[in-house]
Amino acid sequence: MSVNAKDCINESQPSLLALFWTFLKIGSTAFGGFMALISVVQNYLVDRKKLLTNEEMLDGISLAMILPGPVAVNVVAYSGYQIRGISGAAVCATAVTLPSFFLILFLSYAYFTWGDIPAVSNLFQGFLPAVAAIILATALKMGQKNLTGFIEICIAASAIAVLAIVGGFYSTLIVILMAGFAGFLFFKRETPVATIENGQDNPQERVATKEKKFPKTMVAMLVAAFAAVSVPMVSAQTFLAGKLLATFASMSVLLFGGGFVFIPLMQETIVDTYHWVTQQEFIDAIAMGQITPGPILISATFIGYKVAGVFGAAMATIGIFAPPAMIMLVCTHFLQKVKSSQLLKVVLKGIRCGVIGMIAYASYTVAMSSEINVITVAIFAAAMFALLKLKLEVVWIIPVSGLIGLLAFS
Repeated sequence: MSVNAKDCINESQPSLLALFWTFLKIGSTAFGGFMALISVVQNYLVDRKKLLTNEEMLDGISLAMILPGPVAVNVVAYSGYQIRGISGAAVCATAVTLPSFFLILFLSYAYFTWGDIPAVSNLFQGFLPAVAAIILATALKMGQKNLTGFIEICIAASAIAVLAIVGGFYSTLIVILMAGFAGFLFFKRETPVATIENGQDNPQERVATKEKKFPKTMVAMLVAAFAAVSVPMVSAQTFLAGKLLATFASMSVLLFGGGFVFIPLMQETIVDTYHWVTQQEFIDAIAMGQITPGPILISATFIGYKVAGVFGAAMATIGIFAPPAMIMLVCTHFLQKVKSSQLLKVVLKGIRCGVIGMIAYASYTVAMSSEINVITVAIFAAAMFALLKLKLEVVWIIPVSGLIGLLAFS
């Protein structure tokens, strides 16, 4: 008898097949950068499926922002771990990257065969205002539950101000540190946050009970990762694929602050040191990463394809995403163990407020990157109405908005 993924996802412990199907859909529709992908994940897991609480999602976002690696994929791995442990993390992270991986493969083949990138500007004229609406709706929903007082609102507003005035990677660190210190300063006398919400058991407790053997599992995963790096190098025919895996894996653990911060390091290594692609090909690879759903660092797939075909594309993709996800899971595991600390609770409460401000500012930056006219404003307003009033799923809003943009701007 076949398993219906949509039925399984409604259970308190969704099946791995259900999680795979859900995150495959998310990975197919999450255009607009890492915050857009995070917003879609939040919409599914917190608002619609009630598999995580707002606090858990904000904790995952906060942790991902201060650890190396692609923020969105790390948040997905964190979410999968919270729901179904190690296997859930692996399934969710894999599913969310598959759509963009295969799309980049197709675009890479087209690029090296015909020397052109498919025109998608009209689609993006419709995508961007809808993405801005999705991110803003996420910030509003999180803020409704977490920004309950004057201090909380001030922390979120300060985060927006820092991002607007300072900008860049260091602004993210400033916001996290500032918000955490504010939480310690203003919330340390409050009553500890309850571990039960809306009469349901806390998903963190379920995972903590289930994952007693996490360290042993992680050792096995690290051994497997080492083998994955070493084995391809044994054969001379697959030496380049192994080198791709090792190169992208080593770079990925130096990635702090999101994909755009990583571009200069990748350019120096890929273009200037190894000469795997030309400067123009590198620019085109980054462009392809931006026109696909999911994380911008899927550009690694293009580079891997150029160097060693489909196998090279797979190795480069694994290298850029897997090591940071493992670091994320290790830190998540130890975060679970120390979250009973009252000090950590008040610090995290402050950080959550700062993260909400960062999400709200991300909506503004996405909106400003699109052309402002009657059509885009109408798409933004319609998307906000569909999300907040009609409670429609995001998977319908983004494709419809892209189709409107294609028809309206052609």
